[in-house]
Amino acid sequence: MEMKMEMDLVAAFIARYRKEFDFYEESCRIVAQLLESNLRSAGLRAIVTSRAKNPARLEVKVRQRASTASYRTVDDIYEDIIDLAGVRVALYFPGERQEVGKIIRDLFSLTKEAKDFPTTAAPSYKKRFSGYWATHYRVRIPEVSLNEAQKRYSEAKVEIQVASVLMHAWSEVEHDLVYKPLQGILSDEEYAILDELNGLVLSGEIALERLQRAGELRVSTSGREFSNHYDLAASLLDFARANLNGMNVNETAIGRVDELFGLLKAGELNTPDRLKEYIAALHSDFEKRPISEQVIDQILADHPELYPTYEGIRASDGSTLSPLGAASRSSQEGAIGEFMSLWIQYEKLLRDRAIKAGETSRGLSWSRLPSAMKLSTKDLVLADRVRRFRNQLVHGIEVPDSETIIATAKELRTLLHSLQRKSNG
Repeated sequence: MEMKMEMDLVAAFIARYRKEFDFYEESCRIVAQLLESNLRSAGLRAIVTSRAKNPARLEVKVRQRASTASYRTVDDIYEDIIDLAGVRVALYFPGERQEVGKIIRDLFSLTKEAKDFPTTAAPSYKKRFSGYWATHYRVRIPEVSLNEAQKRYSEAKVEIQVASVLMHAWSEVEHDLVYKPLQGILSDEEYAILDELNGLVLSGEIALERLQRAGELRVSTSGREFSNHYDLAASLLDFARANLNGMNVNETAIGRVDELFGLLKAGELNTPDRLKEYIAALHSDFEKRPISEQVIDQILADHPELYPTYEGIRASDGSTLSPLGAASRSSQEGAIGEFMSLWIQYEKLLRDRAIKAGETSRGLSWSRLPSAMKLSTKDLVLADRVRRFRNQLVHGIEVPDSETIIATAKELRTLLHSLQRKSNG
């Protein structure tokens, strides 16, 4: 009787899941689309795919688990099956798993901590090699990333599996043969062959890591230009790790490398030698902001004439949102122009003050310089707020309304006058 009740529960679960299948299919599609776009912008090569579990295959899995799982309600089954909506990130280079993880944490809300494989659990068969190497994330989509018609998808749990292209292929073969055998239990010889293939895949991952390193060395060679933002991304991380000694680069995302590439190209700065100069300058002003964003700020400080160019790059790739009418947009653009004009003066004043104090012209600690100029506590708070607003205005997604920009420009003008008095004094 108990077994019959469990089977009826499974049937009820599958019937409900079939009705909700489109919901899970669309949920993982949105996650995959967001992830693929951001990986591409960061210069990380990967194949991103998504799928909602096939109802027929899911039913087989649930009926197998029902005998030991002791389901009491349909919701128990939903809680137990964690990958109804799934996304796979198949990396060209396994060494980029950590960078992908930063992007996932930035884009989505984790429902529980990421799970790394291999785990300490006993393997399903005797192995010489370590098995599956990957990181799995269980996430939800934040409502702010969805339009009004998509808000309901914020309730879906989606599993993201991150591994190399080779590991994903081997895992698919092993999983279907070992855990979903269609022709009976495998023989010892078949298990041995799977283990042997795992060894070849792990060797292949070492080769991919070597290939990645060879590519980094190639694109970082002096006297050449970056041909695309993927080449730039490789050099950016390579230089950052080499130059920022003692700084935890791994805590900071790489950011919009495509926008950095566009700016470097427009400013005729698109070489490893010029990039290395700006990376080295980050040592004294390292913040937990995307590395590419910090490099962009260094370039704009050196070349304020490139601000309009950078705004155009961001507008052309849809990085900024400003759903305004023509009149309002004109007012907004005027306010931005006024604020940026004041900011350039402010930045120049800080730069001149630093040079007089014996610091280099690059790598200035914009967040700490006002304090060094012995401003009042009130002005220090204002300096920090204005700096954060500037970062949001230059790098953020949504452009503030003209009233907010005008009000902050007024605060910046007050701060600038205070700094000028201090400098003259």
